[in-house]
Formats: sequence, structure tokens, C-alpha cells
Amino acid sequence: MKFYNLHAHHYTNNPDVVELVNQYPWEFNESVPQYSIGIHPWHIDEKRLETDLKIMEEKLALPECLAVGECGLDKRIEVPMVLQLEVFEKQIALAERFNKPLVLHLVAAYDELIALNKRLNIKVPVVLHGFSKNAQVAKQLLDNGFYLSFGKYLLQNPELKTTFLSMPNDRFLLETDMIAETLEEVYAKAAEYKEMTIEDLKAIVSTTWNTIF
Repeated sequence: MKFYNLHAHHYTNNPDVVELVNQYPWEFNESVPQYSIGIHPWHIDEKRLETDLKIMEEKLALPECLAVGECGLDKRIEVPMVLQLEVFEKQIALAERFNKPLVLHLVAAYDELIALNKRLNIKVPVVLHGFSKNAQVAKQLLDNGFYLSFGKYLLQNPELKTTFLSMPNDRFLLETDMIAETLEEVYAKAAEYKEMTIEDLKAIVSTTWNTIF
């Protein structure tokens, strides 16, 4: 059974891995076979916003484009929250229109996401990538129907074990993002924490992946 990687920034062409490669509209790589496309809050540029959204529309119509993302909200950057919310809502609308999941970058804006979810009644699956918070925050997000993806922080922060163990087996995914460590190392740590074999873990993640995508 294959490994599944929810969020990567480089296509590895590894036959043992199904990976969702993050793409940006302004630097799109046609050679990537399976990808998400989105406007990251760090990279919002009002001068090209209309063009970026148009490219996203074109790509989302294609079967190889699996998701909208990464997009989201980040309270620790200088981009005004009003603008971040406007761009995020436009991308949520695209995800709903094309019936594709959302892969989110979210920093210190969990309440805002939950409020948006309630106001917009988001129907598509929502995955928060690179999750690193405590079990209480995780429960709040799970209660609102979101999925959580774990990567580098699982390897770097032993305290995240408690959060990961609190996760139902059908609500998490695994990823590499931009880390030097391999996807196999992330899976090995997750399997160790869950006290299961890597093959059993791969089967669980595969099922969740197929539910979302």
C-alpha cells in the first residue's frame, strides 16, 4: 500500500507515494500530476489577485487539481485581516463551486475559521495542514467537522503526542510540507504513537484520503 502525503511543495515522482503538491497560480508547474492550487495569505498581491483567481478557476476544472490550497488566515503577518478574509472567502467559494476540498494554512485564527464555517456553511471537506496545537484546540476543530494533518511538528515536538493520540483514526492525514525529514519518518513516528504497524497506518490514511478526495 502507498504512502499518502497531504501537503508537499516539491513533486518527488516516487512511485510509492501519492502526494498533493502545493501550487501557486503565479508560478504554476504543468509537469506536476496531482496538486492543490491556492493563494497563501503570505503571498496575497492585490495587483494580480484577479489573474490569480482566474488561473485557479481554470485549474480547478481539471481532474488533476484535487483541492483549493493552501489558503487561509494568518494573524502573525502584516497583511490586513480584512484583505485576508476577502481572499479566503473567494477561495472558499471556488472550492464549493468545483466541489473540491480546502487545504488550509491557519495561524492564530481558529475562532475566525469556525465563525466563517458557521456563517458560510462550508460543505466541502476542510483540512488544516501542519497542525501543532493542543488536544483542546484539536477537539474544537474536530467538533466543527475539520480534518487535521500532521507533519514536522510530530517529529519536532514530543508534546504533540497527546494531541495526536486524541485524534480519531478517520480524521487525520500526514504530510511533509517543506521539511528535510522524509514522509516515511513522519509515518514511523505516527505509527509509534498510535502503537500500530506502518502498514495499518497506511491503510487508515488511505481510507481518509479517499473519503476527502
